Amino acid sequence: MTNISMSVVSMLYNVQLIKYAGEDGVAAYGVLMYINMIFLAAFIGYSIGTAPVISYHYGAGNHAELKSLLKKSLVIIGICSAVMFGLAEGLARPLSMIFVGYDPSLLDLTLRGFYIFSFSFLFAGIAIYGSSFFTALNNGLVSALISFLRTLLFQTAAVLLFPLIWGIDGIWFSTVAAELMAAVVTALFLLSKRSKYHY
Repeated sequence: MTNISMSVVSMLYNVQLIKYAGEDGVAAYGVLMYINMIFLAAFIGYSIGTAPVISYHYGAGNHAELKSLLKKSLVIIGICSAVMFGLAEGLARPLSMIFVGYDPSLLDLTLRGFYIFSFSFLFAGIAIYGSSFFTALNNGLVSALISFLRTLLFQTAAVLLFPLIWGIDGIWFSTVAAELMAAVVTALFLLSKRSKYHY
């Protein structure tokens, strides 16, 4: 599902970028996606790595340990999110120079996108972890719903609507908005399922 969603969303982004910024927009988006994959890999790795531990304690009925794991994980995700945001903002120019330093106008476009896009790192970890957390609790429906909303529905809606208001900046903002909305949905699921799973 995630791979299909990513393919559809990437096509939509490319169509919108061609419309609002031409070929340079697509090139700038490519740079952001390379960096995005590297940064989000930390969240994905942590989420997958902790899932068996969560499953074990849930199955064993260790509710106190399950609650402790969730609390510690959210703190770790929060700290990593802030660090990634800081790194993305601080390293935007040198990282962009590696890919598009040969073209000043393309570099400016990429930097503008980078500075906006990096805010998405503040929220992405919550939804990624939340989806994995509910998979570990054997709730595939909630896990799939979080993943579907984050990777397809919110992204698609934002990338189609935001450029109508903010132009090219709306395309960069759409990822931030999608991650923020997914984080809110994840938080609501975590709160609503507390009594069921005792975490």
